[in-house]
Amino acid sequence: MSLMAPGAAPLVLASASRARAAMLEAAGVAVEIVPAGIDEGAAKARMRARGHPAQDQADGLAALKAIAISERMPGRLVLGADQVLAFGEAALDKPADAAEARVQLERLSGGSHDLLSAAVIALDGTPVWRHVAAARLTMRPLSPGFIERYLTVMGARVLETVGGYMLEAEGAQLFERVDGDYFTVLGLPLLPVLDHLRARGVLEA
Repeated sequence: MSLMAPGAAPLVLASASRARAAMLEAAGVAVEIVPAGIDEGAAKARMRARGHPAQDQADGLAALKAIAISERMPGRLVLGADQVLAFGEAALDKPADAAEARVQLERLSGGSHDLLSAAVIALDGTPVWRHVAAARLTMRPLSPGFIERYLTVMGARVLETVGGYMLEAEGAQLFERVDGDYFTVLGLPLLPVLDHLRARGVLEA
């Protein structure tokens, strides 16, 4: 069921993320999916070379996506989002293959890390709202045998998220503690996004 205000256009989501689209739609937001198609790897490399912290990397990538699509779709609100995993001084990306996913899980095993989820809403090529939320996750110690079984069960899905896990699925078994908003862990600070859409009159108040 949509909770959009009468006459409100669907929110444009500048992302191919199935999880983000599902979160918005489940919350009653009509969504039009238009992936930005930017070179995220090159953008991250530039920001990291300039010493940008993980929070700024997430915000910068979300803004790039929102701006790129909103320039092509005047008059429409466009949501860009991105997530960065901060582990000490390192920022981890989605694993390229199962071998890299294994290495990430071995590094994260038994320790804590932060997930930084950024959202930027743009209109006519200009950001009009932005928010970065953080969650801290503590992973239980994982045996090599468990990691292998987990990778087998997850299959290609392990490549879809930073850290190689999905908290909403089998990835829940990796953790002993999560401090922070559940939606932030899934990749979108949903509640602040909904609050802003209500403030703009896009959603029913």
